[in-house]
Amino acid sequence: MSADGTWNTTMNTPMGEQKGSLTIATDGDSLSGKLEGPQGAIDIKDGTVNGNEIAFKADISQPMPMTLEFSATVDGDSISGSVKLGAFGNASFTGTRA
Repeated sequence: MSADGTWNTTMNTPMGEQKGSLTIATDGDSLSGKLEGPQGAIDIKDGTVNGNEIAFKADISQPMPMTLEFSATVDGDSISGSVKLGAFGNASFTGTRA
């Protein structure tokens, strides 16, 4: 199942639930796209695809500078996984195809 498209996402962070959208495009085993949320739009980097598993990073500056590291599994019109929040541990995230 292709991960391409726009996803409505929810991240469960120490600051509470963060809703946003994730737009991704795959090309072979590479992934690119954009993460949008309350802090604005961020280009994702270092994206990879392995079957129905994806991984990517996003550099944020608010509420403080850090690199978020996402890993997720796509299952039809659902996506779920975890986000490494720098020194703040991990958060879960889920989404549905928009």
